[in-house]
Amino acid sequence: MIPRNGRDNLESVLEMESGYVLDFRGRTFDDFFYETIDIDPQEKSNLFSGRGSSKAKRLRAFIERGASSIKAKLLREMWEYREDMEFAPPVNDAEKARELYFSTIARIEGRADAIDTSAIEAFEPSETLEELVASIRRDLDAKKPQAGIDRLHTYCMKRFASLVRKHERGECGKDDPLHSRVARYVKLLSEQRDLTLLSKRIVKSSISVFEAMNPVRNNRSFAHDNPELVEMEEARFIFDSVAAFLRYSKAIDGRYFED
Repeated sequence: MIPRNGRDNLESVLEMESGYVLDFRGRTFDDFFYETIDIDPQEKSNLFSGRGSSKAKRLRAFIERGASSIKAKLLREMWEYREDMEFAPPVNDAEKARELYFSTIARIEGRADAIDTSAIEAFEPSETLEELVASIRRDLDAKKPQAGIDRLHTYCMKRFASLVRKHERGECGKDDPLHSRVARYVKLLSEQRDLTLLSKRIVKSSISVFEAMNPVRNNRSFAHDNPELVEMEEARFIFDSVAAFLRYSKAIDGRYFED
């Protein structure tokens, strides 16, 4: 069962409150189902009946009755459709709405282990950075973390260069490897925060963790023509571990590095 807040958010994102669904017409609504999940609403009317005849009510009925994997695929495709709309409907707190939308999909699929992407964000105005973040999230939403390892490395390169620039008033060299950038940030963190011994060890160990990302990126990702990618579960573990450090730096950055 979908929680009330998840259901309300889903309906808000898809503009279902008025009985419509985004900008679909009757025919394009049916066509979208057929092209996306190979279901013709006219032939499978039992999946769409009982709630009413509007597009929103038909979609609600399908979400109640359809197979979990099919519903999840449809909702992901509807998000992509919404993103490509010329005049996409605005929502309050778009980032929070997105996270809740995909956590609702994870719940529909019976997964409680979706990777937390809250710390993978556009931390400064940049169209390139925004697309980089979007591409990482698309891979994670598609349950393909192994496909996003290369871009996660690129994201971290940008993120720690930005942190060094902000707090050290210095620049990272173009050829500075990721772990060197992380080491400069960890040094700043250790000097300016009264960390416990445990936290000091954790943040210092992160330097070697990020150093180990380099061979993974070079030899087991799409960065090059590699014959083999990191296995999915290991890729999930890498994402979770890196994201944990990013969440910590995000949480303390504004609080402890005030200008």
